[in-house]
Amino acid sequence: MNRLFVLGNQSATRLGGLALIGGWALLFWTGLGAFAESTAVPVNASTPFSVRATHLLGLENAKDNCNGTLSIQGDVLLFQQGRNPGAQVKIASIQSSFLGAESKQVGGLPMKLGKTAAPYGSGRVLSLFTHKKYDTLTLKYVDGNGGVHGAIFQLSKGQGELVIDQLAARGAHVTSANRPAQQRAEVKYENR
Repeated sequence: MNRLFVLGNQSATRLGGLALIGGWALLFWTGLGAFAESTAVPVNASTPFSVRATHLLGLENAKDNCNGTLSIQGDVLLFQQGRNPGAQVKIASIQSSFLGAESKQVGGLPMKLGKTAAPYGSGRVLSLFTHKKYDTLTLKYVDGNGGVHGAIFQLSKGQGELVIDQLAARGAHVTSANRPAQQRAEVKYENR
């Protein structure tokens, strides 16, 4: 009889040990995820920064829909296409900037025809894999003569957030879907 009690006690100990190991593993993995999220590179306002971007429209000295490098050097945002002299905007003159997201189908006409020819509606499944996501950066700025202008850039997914962080560190006004630039005063309407 003592033997049955000891065997039963050992199995309960094993079960408790497995639960303890499982709890520690869960705590470890959630802690690891939290640590990975908090290890963002701090933004240094004095170092130059550059990313590949597409200028969609808006800058005077840059062609529409052209690829180039969007960089921040000192107090200037510079878009440069190849070795050509670039278009620049002083960061202090940026009145507002907005970060958005866009999805674009890749593959062109051959992919469209393939989706159409796929039997039993399986072309819809192909659509899930033929879209690429982009960040769109929109800037509203004032030039040297006091004229208000806008510029729109298309960046790879995730790159827009880096540019926004760099601009915010240098004093530009930033607005995005996740981070409002300022709290808006609530307007109450009253019947008089």
